[in-house]
Amino acid sequence: MTEIPSDDLLRKILKESKSFACVGVSPNPVRPSHYVARYLSLKGYRVIPVNPGQLGKLLFGADVVANLSDIAEPVDVVDIFRRPEAVPAIVEAALAMESRPKTIWMQIGVTHPEAAARAEAAGIQVIQNRCPKIEYQRLFGELRMGGFATGIISSKL
Repeated sequence: MTEIPSDDLLRKILKESKSFACVGVSPNPVRPSHYVARYLSLKGYRVIPVNPGQLGKLLFGADVVANLSDIAEPVDVVDIFRRPEAVPAIVEAALAMESRPKTIWMQIGVTHPEAAARAEAAGIQVIQNRCPKIEYQRLFGELRMGGFATGIISSKL
């Protein structure tokens, strides 16, 4: 999606999704890929960590797999924590999955228009240059607790 995704679309994805395959997740707790995946797991999403360098380790209650092709169950969102040049191969791997994801989500700083167009042509939603943790917190009122103006009126504090 080349334009900025609407809050309604982001909210729909976050409400309807049950699982995230986090490609490029790190076991290092100070890395964004780690704390975003951890946050998603704490919010009740099933997180499948994908990182060939961490194969066989346990993260967020799940075994780390090497590739998307190693995931035997359906995944709603493929969340990409890799550099833009790695995105086309990840999109192709997502398209080759037996049960394709509904969404490919590229983290902040990650965009790839050609790979996004390829995924969208196959019927997969694409979010680029966004973080599901930040969007969840912004859309469901959690950033307000940190003193951020979310632009969303709520009775929650």
